[in-house]
Amino acid sequence: MARENPTWGHRRIQGELARLGYTIAASTVWEILHTAGIDPAPQRTGPSWRQFLAAQAHAILACDFLVVETVLLKRLYVLIFIEHGTRRLHLGGVTAHPTGAWAVQQARNLTMDLGDRLETLRFLIHDRDPLFTAAFAHANVGQAGSTWCGRCCTA
Repeated sequence: MARENPTWGHRRIQGELARLGYTIAASTVWEILHTAGIDPAPQRTGPSWRQFLAAQAHAILACDFLVVETVLLKRLYVLIFIEHGTRRLHLGGVTAHPTGAWAVQQARNLTMDLGDRLETLRFLIHDRDPLFTAAFAHANVGQAGSTWCGRCCTA
């Protein structure tokens, strides 16, 4: 079924099998496709994630929160940024109580620190943490003519 319909992912195949009366978990379909050597992703002809990262490394900035437990049993959150092209790490900030507004301010501070290097960065990668708000993605709008938001803006 996957070879006949190359744009279908494992969940779509599982849904089609369910409509035909075959009850099977999506994870089982994924395992079957993986064992058969068929990529379960909907787009099987484009570059892999690894190939995309390698080709666009100079334009990617990634960020995430680290959790640090102190000796006094307090939890601190560290916001870090990494430029994939140079593997340069930037410390955004450390706080015990991160908020969306705090994360936005750290992103704005980073745009000021990056200066001219901001022109080469086109993609911001982060997880779905609720602290990464829409305002966080727009923190550098107007800086060097680029944006980080992939949903409503174009670079």
